[in-house]
Order: sequence, then C-alpha cells, then structure tokens
Amino acid sequence: MKRLVVGMIAGLLSTPVAFAAETGKSASIGPTVKIHRGEKCVEPTEDMRRNHMQHILHQRDKTMHQGIRTTKHSLKNCVDCHADPKTNSVLGQDGFCSSCHEFASVKIDCFSCHTDKRDKNAVAVAPFKGSAAPGGQP
Repeated sequence: MKRLVVGMIAGLLSTPVAFAAETGKSASIGPTVKIHRGEKCVEPTEDMRRNHMQHILHQRDKTMHQGIRTTKHSLKNCVDCHADPKTNSVLGQDGFCSSCHEFASVKIDCFSCHTDKRDKNAVAVAPFKGSAAPGGQP
C-alpha cells in the first residue's frame, strides 16, 4: 500500500514536468500575465499579488472618508499602466485583471463603477514589456 501511495504522489508531481517537456511550455501553474507598460509596480510583485485588493480598498477609504487622494495605489493608475494597448482595457480574454481573476474564479467588482479603460492621455512610462509567466513582474 505504501508503494502505491508513493507511486501516485510521484506520478502527480512529474505530470507538470512531462507536460513542459512535451509542449515546451512552462510547467508552473497559474495564469500568464501580459505586462504592457512600466518597469516595475508601485509595490513588489509578491505583495501586489497577495495584497492588491487591500491596497485598493485602503486607497478608496482614504479618498472617500478622509479626502486624501494619492496616486500610488489608485485604481486609475493600475488601469493606465496595465491596460492592453490593443483593447485599451484590463478586461477581456487576455486582460491584465481578467487573466488572474478568471484563473482564480474571483469576480471583479471594481469595474461596475470604475472604467476598465486606460486614459488615452496617460503618458507612457516604458515600452511594451511582453508576457510574464507566474513569477514575472505585474
């Protein structure tokens, strides 16, 4: 019985590696996030992945309840930096927000009130950066 369990675990662990060898694609699990602008985010990548909602809600509370409006964690700046240049949006099939939220099966409620479109007058901060697999910069 012990051999069967060990064999099953080894098989499960080797599946992503076999997939990667066969397809040439990354064996890591997670969405592929396209990075369109900017050298780096306002916070480290791991912090943004885990805490972006808290940053956005904190910014909302500061703005709405205390009248303090800053740009560091503003949703508008997130959209301006991460919108796909083709669609001008963070939503859609390969949209920056959509790709992770669909992977995690988490509904995005920001855009029922806010726009998902980049401000066309936003100043580009860096050229297109391509795609990032899990572990890349947001």
